[in-house]
Amino acid sequence: MTSPLRLTDIAAQAQVSEATVSRVLNGKAGVAAGTRHKVLAAMDLLGYERPVRLKRRSNGLVGLLIPELTNPIFPAFAQVIEQALAGHGYTPVLCTQTPGGATEDELVEQLEERGVTGIVFLSGLHADSHADPARYQRLASRGLPFVMINGFNEHVNAPFISPDDRAAAEMAVRHLQDLGHERIGLAIGPTRYVPSARKEQGFRSVVPDAEVEGRIQRTLFTVEGGHAAGGALLDRGCTGIVCGSDPMALGVIRAVRERGLRVPQDVSVVGFDDSPLIAFTDPPLTTVRQPVRAMATAAVGALLEAVSGTPVQRTEYVFQPELVVRGSTGQVP
Repeated sequence: MTSPLRLTDIAAQAQVSEATVSRVLNGKAGVAAGTRHKVLAAMDLLGYERPVRLKRRSNGLVGLLIPELTNPIFPAFAQVIEQALAGHGYTPVLCTQTPGGATEDELVEQLEERGVTGIVFLSGLHADSHADPARYQRLASRGLPFVMINGFNEHVNAPFISPDDRAAAEMAVRHLQDLGHERIGLAIGPTRYVPSARKEQGFRSVVPDAEVEGRIQRTLFTVEGGHAAGGALLDRGCTGIVCGSDPMALGVIRAVRERGLRVPQDVSVVGFDDSPLIAFTDPPLTTVRQPVRAMATAAVGALLEAVSGTPVQRTEYVFQPELVVRGSTGQVP
C-alpha cells in the first residue's frame, strides 16, 4: 500500500516551500526545471510513487558505453551521466562490456537500431591507440552525435573529455619526493591506452632518466595487476609507488603486506581516481582525484549541444585532477 503524500516531508527533503511542492505535484507552471527536479528527487528518496500526471515523456534515448562495472570509478561516472541526462529529460541506456560478451561495435549497432539520440563513450576503444578509429568516422558520417570520455584520438572528429593524466602522475611523484622518497615506481596499465601513456610521460618528466629503468610496470588495471606490479617494484627497492587506478593501488598494498612490510611506514602508495569508498580503506588511500562530476556534466552538455544542432568544438577538454592526501603515504623510512 502506497503511503499518502506528505508535503511537509517532501518540502523538507527538497529544501523548498510546501507551496512549491504543491505546484509541482499539480503540474502548475512557474516552477524552475532545477526546482522541479529537486522535488521529484525528494519524492524518490522518500519512497513516494510519483502521480501519473508527473511521469513525463522521454526526450529520447542516449547510449552510455562503459568497459565494466568492477572498477568503482565507472559506476561513479555512469551515475552522474545518468542523472545529468535525466535532468534534461533523456533516458540513459547503459551498455557494459564483459569478456566474451558483445563488443563495442555490436553494442553501438544495437543502440542505433533502437534509435538512440546520441552516445557517450567512456574509456572505450577510442582510448586504445591500436584500435581502428574508422569505426567512429563511420558513426559520425551517419549523423549520430557522440562524445568521448578518457582517451583522446586525433583521428576522431568529436568532443573529448579527459583528466590531465600527465599532471596527475607528476603531482603524485612530487608528493612522494617531498616526503623524501627517491626510489619511486609506477604501476600502470598497458601504454597502448592513452591515459596510461600520458601518466608514463608525466612520471618520466619528474623522475631522472637514469632511475626510470625497471621502475615502470605495465600491467592490468585490476587489484591482481597491482599486486603483480607491486611485487616487481618492491624487488627494485621502491619505497614509493604511484598507481594508475585505485584498485591497482589496493593490489600494491596487498603485495607490501605479504612481505611483512607496512603502509606507509615502509612503503608509500598513491592511487588514481578517488573512487567511492576509497577513503575508507586501511589505510585510507592517498590518491589523485579524477573530477568525475565536472567531466561527466561537461560530456552530457557537449552531447546535448550537438543533439540540438548547435556546432560543438571538436577538441579535447582537459580537466585538472587533485591530489588527496590520506594515510597511505608518509615520510621515507
